[in-house]
Amino acid sequence: MAPCLSLLFLFFTIFSATLTTPANGLSAFLPRAAYQSLIKQGTPKPKIPFKTHYFPQTLDHFTFQPKSSKIFHQKYLINSHYWHKGAPIFVYTGNEGDIDWFAANTGFMLDIAPKFKALIVFIEHRFYGESMPFGNDSYQSAKTLGYLNSQQSLADFAVLIRSLKQNLSSEASPVVVFGGSYGGMLAAWFRLKYPHIAIGALASSAPILQFDKIIPWSSFYDAVSQDFKDVSLNCYEVIKGSWAELEATSTQKEALAELSKAFRTCKSLRSTASARNWLWTAFVYTAMVNYPTEANFLKPLPAYPVQQMCKIIDKFPLGATKLSRTFAAASLYYNYSQSENCFEIEHEVDMHGVHGWDWQTCTEMIMPMTCSKDSMFPPFGFDYEEFAEQCRMKYGVLPRPHWITTEFGGERIQKVLKRFGSNIIFSNGMQDPWSRGGVLKNISASIIALVTEKGAHHVDFRSATKQDPDWLIEQRRQEVEIIQKWLHEYYADLRHA
Repeated sequence: MAPCLSLLFLFFTIFSATLTTPANGLSAFLPRAAYQSLIKQGTPKPKIPFKTHYFPQTLDHFTFQPKSSKIFHQKYLINSHYWHKGAPIFVYTGNEGDIDWFAANTGFMLDIAPKFKALIVFIEHRFYGESMPFGNDSYQSAKTLGYLNSQQSLADFAVLIRSLKQNLSSEASPVVVFGGSYGGMLAAWFRLKYPHIAIGALASSAPILQFDKIIPWSSFYDAVSQDFKDVSLNCYEVIKGSWAELEATSTQKEALAELSKAFRTCKSLRSTASARNWLWTAFVYTAMVNYPTEANFLKPLPAYPVQQMCKIIDKFPLGATKLSRTFAAASLYYNYSQSENCFEIEHEVDMHGVHGWDWQTCTEMIMPMTCSKDSMFPPFGFDYEEFAEQCRMKYGVLPRPHWITTEFGGERIQKVLKRFGSNIIFSNGMQDPWSRGGVLKNISASIIALVTEKGAHHVDFRSATKQDPDWLIEQRRQEVEIIQKWLHEYYADLRHA
C-alpha cells in the first residue's frame, strides 16, 4: 500500500492483483498503488522549503558481484532551518513516487521541526522519481528491475543516513523515521531491521498485515463500501446498482458512443471497462482521502468528500438512472475545481512516477483482494495461478507471495513484537480502507496504535490548519508526546553512557 500507503498508500496503494472475472462480465479493478494519481501532464512540481541533494548509492547491498558496486544517484531533500548539531534527525522513508510530492503533502514533519530543532530529510525510493539506477532503461526488463525491492530500499536509507550523520559531524543525533502508506510500512520495517540507526518510527496508514491470509481478503473493499453506507444507505445502494446498469448499457447498439456522451469524454471510449474503472477509481480514492478539511492530495477535494458525493446522489430526482447519479458523484473527484470541460478517461498520465509499483506487486508486494457480496462493487475473487502467469508473461518472473511475511513478519504480530520490537507508532484512521491491514491495537508499552474513527489515509501527516477537528489535533499531540519521550530517553542514556 498509496498511499497502498499509502500507502499512498493508498495507496495504498495501494496495490494490484489479478482477479477472477465477475459474473457480470466486467473485469475487476484494484487500486494500483496508494498514490496512483490522475493529474494532467504538465502539472508543475510543488514548491517546497527543501534543498535537493543526490547521494552516490550502491546498486546492490546484498551481493558482491562485479555489477553490485555500480553507483546511482539517489535524490534526497533537506530542511535544516531549525537544526543544530546533536539535535534529532527526522527522516521520511520515501514511497513509490516522486519524493517532492510526498514532501509537499507531509507538512506535519515541518510543523513539529521547531519544537524538536529537528533536521528534516526526505529520501526518494530507488526506481522512483529521479532515483533511477539505470536512467531511462531502469524499467527495461527484469535484469534492471530485479534491483527494485523493499529490502534494497531499506538498505539505501540506512547507508544514506549513516553517511549524512558522518558528513554533518553529528553521529550522536538520534534518528526517527516517518512514513505513510507503503512509506509507513518501510518506516516500521526500518525500525525493526535497523534499530541501531533509528530510535523510533511513526508509521501512518501502514498496511503491514495486508499479506498472506492475516486479514480477510475482502477487507479493503468492505471498508470502502462501509464508508459510503455510513453516510447514506441510498447512496450505497445506488452505487451498488450502477454496475448492472453499466453492464446493460454496454450490450446496446452504439454503447460506446452513448457512454462517451454521458461521461463527457474528451475522446471516444474504446472500452466500457474504461468507464467502469473511472467510476471505481473515484469511489475508492475518495474513501481513502476522506479528509476533514479541503485538500489537494490526489485531487482537489472538499472536506469529507464521501459525504459530498452522497449528497449529490441523494439529491437526484426520482426516476434518474443509477448510472447518471454515480457519474455526477464521481465528477466531484475529477472536477471539484470546475476546470474540466471534458474527461480524459482513457488517456490519464502518471505524473508521480509510480510505474515501478507494477513490478513490486508482481514480485514481493502480493496483497490479495476480493469483493464480497455485501460490497457496493461487483463480487470478484482472487486467482493466484492466473495472477502469477500474468506476472510471468509481463516480466518473466514469478511472485513470492510469502516473502514479505518471511522477511518482516506479520503473523501473530502481537506476540512476536511484544517481546522483540519497541518505539513504533502505528496510526490509522478507520475511514481509510487500508486501515484494515494496519495494526489497530497496542502491542506493548512502546508499540502504540493510535486509531481515529474519522481519520483517513495518513491524515495526521498533513499540515495543521485552523479547520482541523479536535480528534485530529489530539492525535498529533499524542504522536509528538510519544516521540518526545523516545528522545528524552535517548538523550538520558547518552548522558549516562
